[in-house]
Amino acid sequence: MLEDLLKAGHCFKLICGAGKEDIEEVRKLVYIYALAGCRFFDLSANLDVIDSARDALQKADVEDAYLCVSVGLKGDPHSNKAVIDYNRCVNCGSCESVCPERAIHYAKVKRNKCIGCGRCAKVCPRGAISYISEEKQLNEVMPDIIKIGVDCIEFHVVGQNEEEVFTKWKYLKENFDGMLSICVCRAKLSDEAFINRINKMIDGRKPYTTVIQADGFPMSGGEDSYKSTLQAVAAAEIVSNAKLPVYLIMSGGTNSKTSELAKMCEIPNNGVAVGSYARKIVRRYLDRDDFWINQNVIDDAVEAARRLVECCE
Repeated sequence: MLEDLLKAGHCFKLICGAGKEDIEEVRKLVYIYALAGCRFFDLSANLDVIDSARDALQKADVEDAYLCVSVGLKGDPHSNKAVIDYNRCVNCGSCESVCPERAIHYAKVKRNKCIGCGRCAKVCPRGAISYISEEKQLNEVMPDIIKIGVDCIEFHVVGQNEEEVFTKWKYLKENFDGMLSICVCRAKLSDEAFINRINKMIDGRKPYTTVIQADGFPMSGGEDSYKSTLQAVAAAEIVSNAKLPVYLIMSGGTNSKTSELAKMCEIPNNGVAVGSYARKIVRRYLDRDDFWINQNVIDDAVEAARRLVECCE
């Protein structure tokens, strides 16, 4: 059961990405990390994505794995997609060079790959890149997802619209009886407001039926350094100090240093969710045209992934 994985205290969760809807890439990612020992996978709330993950688990002959789908608020960066204004764009290639997901090619955005990380807009010299939200309406996507069965639903609550937060949270609680996860960061909240929001959301829920994913700096984990993961550990410390009846997972800037830093700081937790860095270290294998037919490519990818998974134990 998912609870047993979390109770063990060294759960590794692969974040494929709430905005990642590249079916084949998700299939490869789940396959690689399942073979590497990962048993918890975070996916877009998309039936085709869920099917591709299940197909990958079947290929890997892994049965004891758990799937989580992510949903969020309007304006959540995880549901944003880059849009290029061609009246401003000069096709300089700056955006393409910094995109960690290979979502931009010749100034064209591949929407199924874009995760809304914001890197492209930061480097555009002409201010030609903006974002649109592709927020998924819960009453449209959740019934079918709940029907086919998933193990966890994660709710990203980045933002200050309390009415929207609790309206959607109420819907999830009333319509899904499995594990619920709250992905929350301090970007727009004080530490006090951060904990107050969590307390209000878990009020009335049975103990340890909720995961708190403490998101340090969302989608920032491209580098493997203590500095990159510092905010994730700091956010986890705030939750840990509150002594809440929840499972605690660190995310947002996470990498191979996260568990080590948490241990150094004596911060108890139940695991680490890794997205950007986990995808980065296997990127060159994912991009290979011979991925599925070259066992050496698969073996090398799995070994790279295994080293990361083992760092989080």
